[in-house]
Amino acid sequence: MSLGLFQAIARLLPNPVLLCTADGQILAANPAATRFVTHLRAGADLFRLAAEDSDLLRLHMAHWLRSGDPLPGSLTVRDPGGHLVRFRCHGARAIWWDGPQPAVQLHMTRLDHTDQFVVLSQQVRALNREIAFRRATEAERERLLCAEKKARLRLQRLYRLTAALASAATLAEVAQAVQETAPAALNATGVDLQLHSRRLIPSLEPTDTLLALAGDTWTDLDQRIPSAPDRAAQGEEAASPDVTTVRALLEADSVDLGSLLVRHRPQDGPEPEHLTAVAQQVAQAVRRAGLYEHEHRVAERLQLSLLPRLPAISGFDLAGCYAAGTDQVKVGGDWYDVHLLDDDHIGLTIGDVAGHGLAEAAVMAQISAGLRSIAMRRGHHPAAVLHELNDFVGRYHPDLMATACYVVFNRRTHTLRYARAGHPPPLVISADGTSRYLDQALAPPVGPVQEAAYCEVAVDVRDGDTLLLYTDGLIERRGENLDIGLGRLRALAHTGVGLTAAALCDLFLSHQPGTEFPDDRALLAITFPTPELPAARPAAGQRTTLSQPRTLILEQP
Repeated sequence: MSLGLFQAIARLLPNPVLLCTADGQILAANPAATRFVTHLRAGADLFRLAAEDSDLLRLHMAHWLRSGDPLPGSLTVRDPGGHLVRFRCHGARAIWWDGPQPAVQLHMTRLDHTDQFVVLSQQVRALNREIAFRRATEAERERLLCAEKKARLRLQRLYRLTAALASAATLAEVAQAVQETAPAALNATGVDLQLHSRRLIPSLEPTDTLLALAGDTWTDLDQRIPSAPDRAAQGEEAASPDVTTVRALLEADSVDLGSLLVRHRPQDGPEPEHLTAVAQQVAQAVRRAGLYEHEHRVAERLQLSLLPRLPAISGFDLAGCYAAGTDQVKVGGDWYDVHLLDDDHIGLTIGDVAGHGLAEAAVMAQISAGLRSIAMRRGHHPAAVLHELNDFVGRYHPDLMATACYVVFNRRTHTLRYARAGHPPPLVISADGTSRYLDQALAPPVGPVQEAAYCEVAVDVRDGDTLLLYTDGLIERRGENLDIGLGRLRALAHTGVGLTAAALCDLFLSHQPGTEFPDDRALLAITFPTPELPAARPAAGQRTTLSQPRTLILEQP
């Protein structure tokens, strides 16, 4: 085919047709092409006309020159008025052209809103945009769900920390709560407390100081103290380059209590606001526990001052102990005492003022002091002692009631005479572990009945027998029959064979460590010698101690 024949054929076609060389020179253009864009004529530079799309056109041109079959493409040119005119075209190498450069013949269709190809392309682009929008929306939804899940998990961990701190009463419990729950709440590998002990618990007197133990946490001596390998492992973790430590100030009521040290991986650092919130909760719990410890130390000293100094009696094993039934103030209305009447008689008393707290403790102190006076005059007759005690309580404390038990031991006859005013029966424990209750001589409690009649009963005791006097807090349980508690006490007595009086008191006082005790508990235990032993001799007394002593060693930073 010649160029003239190509022009003759193309002149009859309704769509634009071009013949151009590889460098973009137009060799021929039919009238339809010139009608759309007057610049599309022989001799024009197609690349110059498609300046904004020249790179894409060169790419299409390369494909067209390599193919003998028409390949799709696009072309955008600017008309003399400056408007862009877009064409959809098919191009192929003109194999009949024998000029110095290869040539491409293009068949073009102008793109407008009626063109089905344009409509389809627009629909495809709209669909692509919708798919992209949906993917972006789904990705954002996944991100929000992950963020919500993370926030919910952090809130749950923070709630567990808050609950643990709220239930912690002592400093040791606060430290344990921090160690167990704070790392998870802060997404940390470990958390340490560095506290100023003297700012937590005010000293009761100039010489009353707190001991310090090397380490980072509060240590409860009743619990296992971290061993040297444990501390070495903590030190290696803190020194690891993969662990970063941040410090948060613990301050409550304008008092600098210490610091909270948080160890975490570099990529898991806590947010400053979150760390501050956790530190404030810990500071409030530490401050509250410090004041609680101070209150208990004051109450403990008060209780020790109210309890008697038991005399050391030659040949007798004697011990007493006390535990309050309330966790708020460790004082109560239970009392016990020992009265050295003469060389042959020893008086023993135990009682319980109804209720527990500071008011009951004050009444208990008055009753105990009154009993000492009564025992020195009428101590050989238990019924007479309780009768005068009833008059004393009714006269000076008419709105109160107390139970009491008074026992007198005759060393020569080896007999016990006892009387009870609404009090649980004393327990006599033999050396072989068998036991019996002294459950007679029962009368109303002292106080409410002015003309109450009290009686007494005498029983014999054998060599090595132990008399246990106790208050009802030891046997009473909420929702349980009293006989069950009495039976439990006798069963426990069998396991205490061979124990000293002090060890026996500890056994009875702590035989149910997981049980909620509703009332104060007081115990007085005495093991009787043989009749041939020398007479009772008052000696320097030993201080009765509170039950369940817990010593806290407070760490300082």
